[in-house]
Amino acid sequence: MIVPDTAEKIKSMEIRGAGRIGRAAAEALRDHAVSLSARDPGSFRQEMERAAAILLATRPTAVSLPNAVHIVMAGLEGATSAEAAQAGVIRRAEEFIRSSQNAVEQIAKFGASHIRDGDTILTHCNSEVALGCIIEAHRQGKEIEVFATEVRPRNQGLITIRTLNDAGIKTNFIVDSAVRSFIHDIDLVVVGADAVTVNGAVVNKIGTAQVAHSAREARVNMIVAAETYKFAPRTILGELIRIEERAGSEVLPDEIARTLPHVTVRNPAFDVTPANYIDLIVTEKGAIPPQMAYVIIRDYLGWGIDTFHETFGPESPNGE
Repeated sequence: MIVPDTAEKIKSMEIRGAGRIGRAAAEALRDHAVSLSARDPGSFRQEMERAAAILLATRPTAVSLPNAVHIVMAGLEGATSAEAAQAGVIRRAEEFIRSSQNAVEQIAKFGASHIRDGDTILTHCNSEVALGCIIEAHRQGKEIEVFATEVRPRNQGLITIRTLNDAGIKTNFIVDSAVRSFIHDIDLVVVGADAVTVNGAVVNKIGTAQVAHSAREARVNMIVAAETYKFAPRTILGELIRIEERAGSEVLPDEIARTLPHVTVRNPAFDVTPANYIDLIVTEKGAIPPQMAYVIIRDYLGWGIDTFHETFGPESPNGE
């Protein structure tokens, strides 16, 4: 029950945050591989592919999930026995988990170098890597102050302010719609990402695009902190990242919604911030302008145009 339990926790957002989702998927696949009795490699592959499909169906927007699954499942390639396939999956899963954890530390160091002593920083949602940058700057002795948004409707901002408070960082907690009122008090915006497209646009928690628009208008720089496995390879050939729309009950309780038969609650979980609203994307490989996103996809994730044509043939990933 390892994989179904993990899938349910990801779907219900008990496990949240793109990095945590990716690591949880890798751990589930590793543990599933360990639990399988070694048989012929074909049967082992089928069992692993079934487990991968369950995980992939949970959160359509978080690119870390399919990237993590793709990396782990590559351990099956070239295996001539079930034992070799099992060892390959376990090895790739542990490598991904380790590199993901190291990536958070590297990004924190790179990101902190772009935070100045005395800066007031705005962050939106609960990003492990974005907070890592802020906390590392504080650890280095920089005097900083943070504005953190509430992040409706799931209130991830509560997790953010607890983390900042525990780190001893002066923090202001504001509702999402107050960003424009405070943007002129801000020196730098630091957010995370659930996905980065080939043209450098960023998919992140709903409200990020509005934060970015306010920052652009006020001439406040915006940094996105993102591990390389959050870059979306399939956007190379024009595939759009599907924006997850969650249940309306997260916004309006069902007992109230039932009294409003002419009202439909729309609850997209993410939005898209254009590349020209972003000044820098900080990855574990270094900081890049958003226009260099393709380099990450090609050089660090191993997906070039040729690779896609070899994998998908002449059709696009959309099957068109």
